[in-house]
This record gives sequence, C-alpha cells and structure tokens, in this order.
Amino acid sequence: MLASANPHKLRELRSALPGWDLSLLDRDDFPPEIGASYLENARVKARFGRRHAPEGALVIGEDSGIEAVALEGGPGVASARWAADGVTQLLDALAGATDRGARYVCVLVAVAPDGREVTASGTLEGSVADGPPRGSGGFGYDPIFVPAGEGRTVAELGDAWKSGHSHRARAAAALAEELRRAGLGAA
Repeated sequence: MLASANPHKLRELRSALPGWDLSLLDRDDFPPEIGASYLENARVKARFGRRHAPEGALVIGEDSGIEAVALEGGPGVASARWAADGVTQLLDALAGATDRGARYVCVLVAVAPDGREVTASGTLEGSVADGPPRGSGGFGYDPIFVPAGEGRTVAELGDAWKSGHSHRARAAAALAEELRRAGLGAA
C-alpha cells in the first residue's frame, strides 16, 4: 500500500514493481510534508499509513524532489510546495544560469506490519532544459528535466522509459532488494 494520494506516483511504482499489489491509501488527512529531508517526510507518511492501513499490509511512504546545482540543491525537499507552478518558477530561477545541472531524488520507506522499517533511495542525474517545457509524458518537473546522456526531457522520453530509469524506479528496485534481504518479500 502506498501512503500517498498521488496517482502518478502509484502508476510509476506499480510499473517499477511488477507483481506487487500496490494501491493508494484512501485517506484525505495525510500529515504535512514539513520534514528537513526526503527520508523524514517519507518516514512520516509510511508510519501514518501503517497506522491506517489494513492489518497485514506493508506500507510505503515516498518523498522526492529536484535539486538544481545553481540553486545549491533547491528546491529540493520543498519541490512539491515550492511554487504554484514549479516548472515556471524553476525555469525563471535558472534564467541566465551557466550550470543547469540537476538531479531527481527519491526516498522510499517501507513499514512492515510488525513495525520493521526498510529504506531505499534512487537518483537520476541530468539538467534543466533551457527553454519551454517539452513533452506530454510524466508529471511535475518532467517536461524540463533532461536525463544525463539524453537529448529529450523525461516527458518526451515517455512513461515507458521513466518506468525503468527514473529516480523513483531506481529507488523501487533498491527497496525491493532491501525487502528481500530483510525477508519481507513483495508488497
């Protein structure tokens, strides 16, 4: 079970974790994302979800963001709350910047029914495009994020590419391995 109300994140994690039975936790009172780190926010969501999920469910909390070099890692952990239109705000903030390097970061925390926690993270290095948003796939900052080694934005590369290469897909693969090592299996 994913402790989130974001169907885009659910779709990505389902794609990255085939065979898992993932669904959104049906709540409208998730705790605010006010932590100082991705880990802190993901852990708060996972623990909240564990309290409200069915008894035997493994619950996953997720937090992610984009970190721009020219903004000293910003907007970072505040990416989702940074601006009403984060894409426009980030493009404006980087106007004239010579270093457009950036990375996506995702942290996942899984809480087992017995309270054991497993964490994993994933990153995707790249840059912020210099120009208008491009592409129709993905969500969030995907129309302006160009992965390292690519010439197209994540939104142009599409959801199939994203399901195997994104920061969230990398975190999911790492989480699956950590859960296996902990003897907790799939969600």
